[in-house]
Amino acid sequence: MKALVVDDEQPLLDALQYALQREGFEVITATDSEQAIQLFNEQNPDLVILDVMLPTRSGFEVCQILRKQSNVPIIMLTARGAEGDRVVGLEIGADDYITKPFSMRELMARIRSVMRRASASSAPAGPVLKAGDLTVDVNQYEARLGDRLLNLSPKEFELLRFLMEHPGQVFSRQTLLDRVWGEDKYIEERTVDVHIHWLREKIEPNPRKPKYLLTVRGVGYKFRG
Repeated sequence: MKALVVDDEQPLLDALQYALQREGFEVITATDSEQAIQLFNEQNPDLVILDVMLPTRSGFEVCQILRKQSNVPIIMLTARGAEGDRVVGLEIGADDYITKPFSMRELMARIRSVMRRASASSAPAGPVLKAGDLTVDVNQYEARLGDRLLNLSPKEFELLRFLMEHPGQVFSRQTLLDRVWGEDKYIEERTVDVHIHWLREKIEPNPRKPKYLLTVRGVGYKFRG
């Protein structure tokens, strides 16, 4: 596997490279946003570790660019600890968000977690789920709205799949975390809201008045088939 690490602090960059190599990754590094985008396009990495504070463009901007091209797992690093920044990172497509300073042990645990979730793309065969114009083909790991193929991240796909497999059943945020994200103790309940939001943007005719993904106030979410 190949990891792209983007940070303008050379000592941290060296430490991350060493730790990732011990985990079995081939590591490529970048110190600014333009170099990061270029290397991403040339090297096609399996994982991106991305600092928020970069020269020229912020890591948030880079994340948005990469997410338009690929569903590769992205973990963002930042000295900012505010909840708003964490939410922004998740809303623009990051898979996880870790605040500096952090331990390498914690980062490696998070990396293993996002890589496990990303490997869901090789999930075993399953049914084709349908609701209105929405189709989820588990065999092909594809979701379509009519004839249009939807560009879903692995977590978006698994969340949609799970809810469609249980139409009409209401699930709390914590239950969805347990069933879709598994045993990752670092993921917050707010993550569910973020991914529901992005799914609605992709599958709902009118995201402000959802047809499929419904909020049950004070409880959680359900899928209406």
